[in-house]
Amino acid sequence: MNAKVTDMFESYLKRWSLTPDGKPIITHSSHLLPVIWHDKPAMLKVALNIDEKFGNRVLRWWEGDGAAYVYQHDDDAALLERATGPGSLLTMAMDGADDEASRIMCRTAAKLHAPRLAELPSDLVPLDRWFHELEPAARAHGGMLATCAEVARGLLADQRDVTVLHGDIHHENILDFGPRGWLAIDPKRVHGERGFDFANTFCNPELPIVTAPGRLQKQLPIVCAEAALEPKRLLQWIIAYAGLSATWFLSDGDTKNAESDFTVARIALAELQT
Repeated sequence: MNAKVTDMFESYLKRWSLTPDGKPIITHSSHLLPVIWHDKPAMLKVALNIDEKFGNRVLRWWEGDGAAYVYQHDDDAALLERATGPGSLLTMAMDGADDEASRIMCRTAAKLHAPRLAELPSDLVPLDRWFHELEPAARAHGGMLATCAEVARGLLADQRDVTVLHGDIHHENILDFGPRGWLAIDPKRVHGERGFDFANTFCNPELPIVTAPGRLQKQLPIVCAEAALEPKRLLQWIIAYAGLSATWFLSDGDTKNAESDFTVARIALAELQT
């Protein structure tokens, strides 16, 4: 860990009276450090980009209902409740409990999407703007991306059940918080149709079985029943999101994960056309 990162953590350790409780976690978008705060396990998260910084505002807005509590914060960092439970949705899905993992994600999302009296967080990104990279990528690459962009265009022009979204729900962004149950972490700052939030549960390439034959067809009715979604509409969101995700992967030169997204999009498109 370089001196700059050490100094970054040190300022918050002093300011919020934190004791380190594990090794730092360094990602492209944030630096994290397990800590103890007032005898509680917590996670210090220092955001490195604007989406992560504003995502912390969304976490505060949820006030621990379906998401990790925010104990302290400033413009760049947040001190978060830390997940200490033994469960893992990714492990569940890989070990034969995919159905239950999907239900848990849906129940958690329902809490996040519930109406709230508090004023909306500032600087939310409308869902159509969140998709802004898809259209130019579709023009450049054509093929399945063009199909995904066409589907996305129709959805974004006619959004329903608009709410504050998590923006990145998948098996590793909903964690086991022990007595508090399964809670979300790492939201983006997106506002739009709630159905969008369920698409990545079908696409996330961190779960190798997303492209397995029959997986989408089995999970679709489970998610639709649990989240009260129309199957056709969810299939459309899966296609649209798969295109957006593939666009991001292609921009990073990650053709392997982009192809995973294209495979999911093709499966969803085939289901939509049956």
